[in-house]
Amino acid sequence: MLYFACRRKVPIYLIDFSCYCPPSSYRLPMAMFEENNLFDNMDPEAVDFQCKIIAKSGFSEETSIPPSLAQIPKIKALAFGLEEAETIMFSAITDLFQKNNINPKAIDILITNSCVFCPTPSLSAMIVNKFRMRSNIMSFHLSGMGCSAGIIAVSLAKDLLRVHGNSLALIVSTETLSLNWYTGKVPSMLLTNCLFRMGGAAILMSSRVQDKHKAKYKLQHVVRTINAQDDQSHGCVYQEVDPENKEGVSISKNIVNVAGDTLKKNIASLGPLVLPLREQFLYVFSIVCRKLWTTRRTSIYTPNFNLAFEHFCIHSGGRAVIQTIEKNLRLRKQDVEPSNMTLYRFGNTSSSSIWYELCYIEAKGRMKCGDRVWQIACGSGFKCNSAVWKCVCDVKPDTSSAWRETIHSYPVDIVRIN
Repeated sequence: MLYFACRRKVPIYLIDFSCYCPPSSYRLPMAMFEENNLFDNMDPEAVDFQCKIIAKSGFSEETSIPPSLAQIPKIKALAFGLEEAETIMFSAITDLFQKNNINPKAIDILITNSCVFCPTPSLSAMIVNKFRMRSNIMSFHLSGMGCSAGIIAVSLAKDLLRVHGNSLALIVSTETLSLNWYTGKVPSMLLTNCLFRMGGAAILMSSRVQDKHKAKYKLQHVVRTINAQDDQSHGCVYQEVDPENKEGVSISKNIVNVAGDTLKKNIASLGPLVLPLREQFLYVFSIVCRKLWTTRRTSIYTPNFNLAFEHFCIHSGGRAVIQTIEKNLRLRKQDVEPSNMTLYRFGNTSSSSIWYELCYIEAKGRMKCGDRVWQIACGSGFKCNSAVWKCVCDVKPDTSSAWRETIHSYPVDIVRIN
C-alpha cells in the first residue's frame, strides 16, 4: 500500500493535435440553407424557425455541412454517413501523422468518439483498417456521450497510458451529420439542424519519456461531473421520434439552467485543485456567511479563475452557453474569444470544438511556455467535464492548421440579434 501511495504518477503529454478544415465548397450560407429546405418540401414555418435561430446563433457564412445534405432532395443513407466520417477522421489523422512523422504502427491505444453515429465495424476499426495499425492495438469507441466526449476520451487515454506505460495514444473526436438531419416540425428537435456543423480532431498523447521534449502540453487534471440521476438533466438532450415517427435529438429549453447547475458542481471539484488558497478561502468564507446571515442575502464569492488559467477553451455549444459561462465565471471578453470565434467560423462541431479553440489560441501566437489551459465541455446526460493542460514550450503558429487561411481576419465583431 505504501508503495502505491508513494509511487510517482506517470506524466501524460499532449504531443500535438490536428483539426479538420472543410473545403470552401462545403459551406452553408443562410440563403442556401433556406432554399434547400424549401425545395425539400419542409414545412415553411419550420424553415422560418430555423432561419431565425441561425440568425441569432453567432454563425458566419463559412460553417460547413457534408455534400449529402447540400443536395436536393436530401438522402439519408449509411453510405453518406460513412463517407463523411472517413473524410473527417482520415484527413485529420493523416495531417497529424505527417506533421509529427508518426508511423501508424507506433500507436498503442486508439480511442474514437461519436455520439449518435455508431456503425459496425466501429469507427476505431475503420481507422485501424485504413492505416494498417497493429493487431494488438488497444482500440475503443465511445458513443452516446454527447459534446463532452472529447474530454472523456482524454480521461480514458490518461488512465490507459498510466497503466500501460511508455505508450502512444491516438484520440479521434468527431460527429457526423448525414444521418442525423431532422426533417420534421418539432422546434426542440429542429435546433440540432441549426447548431451542429461538420468537424473533427485527432489528438496524440504519450507517456513515453522520449516524447517529453517534443510535447506541447502536460496534462494536469481531468474532472468529470454527471447529473444523470436528475430526471430534468437526463432528459434535456434526448434522442427520440416525433409524432410523425421522424427521428431526431430534442434539446430542452432548460438546457442553459441545467448546464449552469452541472458546471457549478464541476467547478466545486476542480477549484481546490487549481485555485490559489486565497481564492478558495474567500469562496468558502462567502458560503459560511450566507448560511449564517441569510437575511442579508450575502452573495457567494466567484473565484478569479484568471489567477489559475491564462487560456480558456469553452465548448462552443451555442452563443447562450458561452455567454452564461462567461457571466457566471466573470471572465473577460478575451477569455471567451476563442470560443466565440470557433462558433462563428466552424459552428458547433460537438466534441471536437475545444480543439478548434486551442488551435485558435496557437494560431494567434498566444501560447507560451508555462501557460495553463482550461478545456471545459458540456454534453447530454447531463455532463460537464474539464481538462487542465500546462504548456511546456513556446508554441509557434502552425501554418497548416485549420485556421491557416483566415486567422489574420480574427477576431471579428459579431452582430447580435435579440
